[in-house]
Amino acid sequence: MAASGSILGNPVQRREDPGLLTGANHYVDDLDIDAAKIAFVRSPEAHAEITSVDTSEAASMPGVLAVYTADNMDMDAFQGFPMIDVAYNRPPLASGRARYVGDLVAAVVAESQSQANDAAEMVSVEYSSLPVVSDIEAALSPDSPVVWEGQDSNVCFAHIAPDEEVQDSSDPFDGADAVVSERIVTQRLAGVPMEPNGCVAVPGDGGSMTMYLSTQAAHSMRDALAPALGLEADQLRVIAPWVGGGFGPKAACYVEYIVAGKAAQALGRPVRWTETRTENMLSMVQGRAMVMNAEMGIRSDGSIVGLRANVVADAGAYPVIGAILPLLTGMLSQAVYDIPIIHFKAYTVITNTTPIGAYRGAGRPEATQMVERIVDKAAAAIGMDPAEVRRKNYLQPDAFPAELQTGVVYDSGEYERSLDAVLTASGYSDLRAEQQARRDAGDSKLLGIGVSSYVEITAPVGLHVEYGSTEVHEDGTATIRVGTSSHGQGHATAFAQIVEGVLGISMDDVTHVDADTAEVPSGAGTLGSRSLQTAGSAVYLSSQAVLEKGKQLAAHLLEASADDIVVAEGGLAVAGVPTSSVSWADIAKLANDDSARPSGLDAGLMAEENFDGSDATFPFGSHVAVVEIDSDTGEVELLRHVAVDDCGTIMNPLIVNGQQHGGIAQGIAQALFEHVEYDDDANPLNASMMDYLIPSAAELPSFEVSNTETASPRNPLGAKGIGESGTIGSTPAVHNAVCDAVAHLGIDHIDMPCSPQNVWRALQSA
Repeated sequence: MAASGSILGNPVQRREDPGLLTGANHYVDDLDIDAAKIAFVRSPEAHAEITSVDTSEAASMPGVLAVYTADNMDMDAFQGFPMIDVAYNRPPLASGRARYVGDLVAAVVAESQSQANDAAEMVSVEYSSLPVVSDIEAALSPDSPVVWEGQDSNVCFAHIAPDEEVQDSSDPFDGADAVVSERIVTQRLAGVPMEPNGCVAVPGDGGSMTMYLSTQAAHSMRDALAPALGLEADQLRVIAPWVGGGFGPKAACYVEYIVAGKAAQALGRPVRWTETRTENMLSMVQGRAMVMNAEMGIRSDGSIVGLRANVVADAGAYPVIGAILPLLTGMLSQAVYDIPIIHFKAYTVITNTTPIGAYRGAGRPEATQMVERIVDKAAAAIGMDPAEVRRKNYLQPDAFPAELQTGVVYDSGEYERSLDAVLTASGYSDLRAEQQARRDAGDSKLLGIGVSSYVEITAPVGLHVEYGSTEVHEDGTATIRVGTSSHGQGHATAFAQIVEGVLGISMDDVTHVDADTAEVPSGAGTLGSRSLQTAGSAVYLSSQAVLEKGKQLAAHLLEASADDIVVAEGGLAVAGVPTSSVSWADIAKLANDDSARPSGLDAGLMAEENFDGSDATFPFGSHVAVVEIDSDTGEVELLRHVAVDDCGTIMNPLIVNGQQHGGIAQGIAQALFEHVEYDDDANPLNASMMDYLIPSAAELPSFEVSNTETASPRNPLGAKGIGESGTIGSTPAVHNAVCDAVAHLGIDHIDMPCSPQNVWRALQSA
C-alpha cells in the first residue's frame, strides 16, 4: 500500500459505535421536523383491474389534508432501471391495474399518523381479479398469464453469453468422463434492515425541496427524484441522516418517495412517510429469486471441461435493478476456476410479487451458489475430495490480470493460498476422519463438511469512480467529503485513518461528511462493496495533494526546502530537525493569507479528487462449514464456520473482521433459515416478523475468521471490497455441508433453505 503511517493497517476502534450502541443517533423518523403524515392504501389483490376508487369518506375525516389517487395526482410512470424497457415503467399510484399484494393504490395525508391510517382504511377500492403467476419457472411458460398487458410474454430481460450461434457450435462437455447436473434454487429473501424505509419531504423557496431519505445513495436518489417531481437537480437537496442498515434494498428509489414529495409540493408543507414493518415486508425490494439449472463436465483426474447454465430469474411485478442481475451472475460464472467452455443463458421474468432489487452481493452470490454446488456434485461423481477438485482447477497467480471468457478481467488472486489457510484453520483432514468414523459407527447425528471457494466483483459496472476531498482548517482540524454513504460500515473511522496516516492529523480531529447533495458535489453512494477502494483512494490522493501544498507552505515558514519537509506530530517539520516545525493550524492560516502566502499557490488548504480505479476489483476466499444433522428430526446445527477472505490490503482489521462476521451471518441465514414465500394465488405467506425466520445470535456459532492479503493494482491503497464477501462465501459452504452430511444415504441435493422440514423430507425419501 502506498500510504504510510503507523495507524494504517491497525485494528482501530470504530468512531461510530458509541452513537449506535447508545441510541443517540438520529434517523429519518427521529428528525425534529413538523410534518404532515402519509399513509398508503395498498392492494390486497396480487393481480386485478381497479374498477373504482371512492375517497369521499376518507377525505371528510378529521385531520385529513388530502387523498390522492392516480386520477388526481399528476405523475409520470417511473422507470426503475435504465436497462429495462420503458413499457414497464411503474405508475407511482396504480393506474388501472394492481400487479402485486402491496401495490400502491391511494395515499392519504393527515395531521397525524393515526388520522392518516384511519382515513386510509376508509378508502373504498373495488377490484376485478385477474389470473396470477407467482412461480418463476411457470412465468416463463408460453401458457403463463401475462402480468403486463400488451406484452407477448413475461420475459423482461435476457442475457446469453456467448451468443447462441457460438453455443450451438461448441460442446462444453467434450472430453468429460462424467457430466453432472442439478436444479439449484436460490430462494427469495427479504432485506429486513433494522430501520425500515422512510422520508421527509420539505418544500423550500422558489419551488426547491429538501428530502431526507433512509438511503445508501443520496446523489442517485436526487437524480431519480428531481425529474419525477418536476425539478432540476440543483433544486432538490437529498440528505441521508443516520441509516439503520441498507444491504442493497436502500439503494432503490421508491415510488413512496415520489408521492410524498408530490404531496409536499401540493400542500406547501413537509410530509413524512415512516414505513411500518409490515409495509417493509411487502414493498421494500427483495433479493435473489433465481432457479439455476447447471451442468458440469469433469475428467476422472478432476479437471473441469465445461459448464452449461440455464437460469430463470424473478423481477417481481415491476422490473428494477434485480431484473438485470443475471448479467452479474453470468459474468462470475467462471468463478475461481480455469473452465475452458462456459455456456450461459438467463431470462428474467415478471411475476405478481414484490419487485426484486439489489441484496447483499446482488448477482454474485447466485453465481457462487451455482458453481460451488455443481463442483461438489462433480467431485462426488469421480470420487475425489471436493477441496482437491477446487485446487486442481484454480486459476493460477501467474494468470493475472486474467481476462475471462465471461467478459471480466480479474485484477489479482492467490486462490490456493486461501484454500490452504482455511483447510488448516478448520482441521479439515481431521474432520473428514471424524466423519468417516461416525458413519462407520452408525451415529444418528450426521456430520457434514462443506467447502466453498469464491471470487466476487466489487465496484462493478462503472462504480469504480468516486469523489473525495480533504481540507485542513485554521484550527488544525480537517474535513473530508466523500460521495459514498455510511450506514454501519465504519467509513468515518477508515477514512479518518487515511488522513492521519498521510497528514498526521489525529483521526479524532477529522470530520467526515457524506450523503448530502449540497455538501458533496457528486457521488455514487455505497453499494457493490466499493467504498474504501474508491472514496478511500480519493481521500488518500486528495490528502497527498494537501500534503504537497502543505510542504511548500511549511518550507516558506521554516525557510527550508520543500524536499526536506516531513510529517511531524500535529504538523510538518524539517527532516532531522524536529524542533524546526510548524503546526497544521499555522500552515492553514498561511494558506488563507493573501499577503503572506508564497506566489503561485492558490488560497486555501483543500484538494479534491475524482478517483477512477479504471475497473472493478475481485476479492476472493474460501470457507469451511461444519454441520450436524439430527437424523430423526432433520434439525441442522451449525457447529463451526471458518472463513479466510482476501480483500486486498487491509486498512483496519477490526472493521474487516466485523464485515466478515456480518456477511457470514447473512449468508448462513439464506442457507438454513430465510425464504419469502407466496402461495399459488401470489399471496405472501410470511410478510411479518412472526412468520419470516431470521436467526438470532443464539442460532449461530462464533465464526472463525482470518485473512490473506493480495493487493489490487487498481487503486493506491491496494484495497478490494469486503462488505459482501462473507455472504457470498458462506451460503454455499453451509449448503454443501448439509448435502455432504446426507450424501452417504443416497441424497445428492436439498434445496435451500435447509430447514428441518426440508431436510427431514429428504431423509424420509431416502
